[in-house]
Amino acid sequence: MSGIVYLVGAGPGDSGLLTVKARDLIESADVIVYDRLVSSEIMAKIPETVELIDVGKNAGNHPVPQDEINKILLAEAQKDKKVVRLKGGDPFVFGRGGEELELLSKSGIEFQVVPGITSSIAVPAYAGIPVTHRDFCSSLHIITGHARAGSEIKIDFDALVRLNGTLIFMMSVSTVGQIANGLMEAGMDKAMPCAVIENGTYPGQRKFISDLANIEATVRDNEVKSPAVIMVGKVCTLSDDFDWFGKLPLKGKRFIVTQPANKASRMGEGLKALGAEVTLYPCIETKEIRPLDPHFEDYDTLVFTSSEGVKSFAGWLFEQGMDVRALYGKKLACIGSATADELMRYGIKADFIPEVYSGECLAKDMIENSFVARESRILMLRAKEGSQDINRIFDDAGIDYTDYAVYRTKLIEHEKIEDLESYDTVTFTSRSCVNGFVESQKCDDFKGVKALCIGQQTAEEAVKFGFDVTISDKATIASMLEKAAEMVIDNGRR
Repeated sequence: MSGIVYLVGAGPGDSGLLTVKARDLIESADVIVYDRLVSSEIMAKIPETVELIDVGKNAGNHPVPQDEINKILLAEAQKDKKVVRLKGGDPFVFGRGGEELELLSKSGIEFQVVPGITSSIAVPAYAGIPVTHRDFCSSLHIITGHARAGSEIKIDFDALVRLNGTLIFMMSVSTVGQIANGLMEAGMDKAMPCAVIENGTYPGQRKFISDLANIEATVRDNEVKSPAVIMVGKVCTLSDDFDWFGKLPLKGKRFIVTQPANKASRMGEGLKALGAEVTLYPCIETKEIRPLDPHFEDYDTLVFTSSEGVKSFAGWLFEQGMDVRALYGKKLACIGSATADELMRYGIKADFIPEVYSGECLAKDMIENSFVARESRILMLRAKEGSQDINRIFDDAGIDYTDYAVYRTKLIEHEKIEDLESYDTVTFTSRSCVNGFVESQKCDDFKGVKALCIGQQTAEEAVKFGFDVTISDKATIASMLEKAAEMVIDNGRR
């Protein structure tokens, strides 16, 4: 094996804009050398087994000099490693990617370049500004406003003004005054529309529309910080009409998702698609129990209270060399639609789903609808420490059953969230998630903290600790996302 370096563009920040090739390389790398413009969302996708080297650079502050970064890449590749140099945006658009390849090329190290979506194009798009439009311009120009330390910026302002195109200035927050003055001195109209977009494609994106004469004051008065893109051109007038990102229902809202890591991404991605900033904070983890010996053949009714129970049992069934045909003639009940959907993934349709997602309703409805009776032989396949609501109702009705654990749930320890008050909502999909979150925060009074819960049982657990609870209409992630948007509307956001 010989070492290789992949110079990979991570895009502007939104993990959804990461290319498929970049994602695959991140997941298979031996070592990743990254900088500060790689978003935390993308960093979270890196497997724990990958070695990380932080060479982050801030404007005017380079803790790891560029020549040292070049040497790090060479040294890691010479150890016969698969090295990913992960850079924000596109590595060849003011990313100094060419400089990083020079030493590798001279040293005979194999390398490949994986382009990334450049922030010079993506950030304006997230601000509702097309960088070109035939009614306003016929050219696009990307310029860096960053100069070497101790040097003045060197820009041919006269040429830029004559081109009469859209101007996009990168790394220009500190030099915006020089840029504006240079353009006006070269003859550009002081009223030329401008835009400043800070943290583009992130949930915390801010956008300010101004004119050339006032752009420096706009940056100063709003305390705009890097990273930011500065645009000059008539296309900036389209921002209000085309601002799709700023109009997302959860834009500017912050959510904490407490689901297990293997499930949290669906909730998190759904909230992000609605514009929210999401912190994944899995409070429980599940683990299948092995070996199993449920003797399911002796029962006529199987009851599942979670998708994890379905996955564990179905997995065991296949491990034994059996398949769904082994369940022929048995009745199957699921606590909710998500559990039933998981069952359907294996080609099995649930025979019974209660109208309300809860163990209590599941047991009561099965009895009231004569789905089970005293003579039934019931096998409940669920968590080791499951809710006793079903047991209590079956016991009271004199119905015999076997409670069989196919997986266990463990609370995950986390550092306390110190700025909990800055979040708008915590999402809970089970009582275990509530308890795990409470345990992590080392607190039992959450008065004033909003919680979005998937069902009545989860809500009741959250109420015990003072959460201001809202319950989704259905026990599904889709319904929780709909309710999240409704909560914002109900609070007068829109």
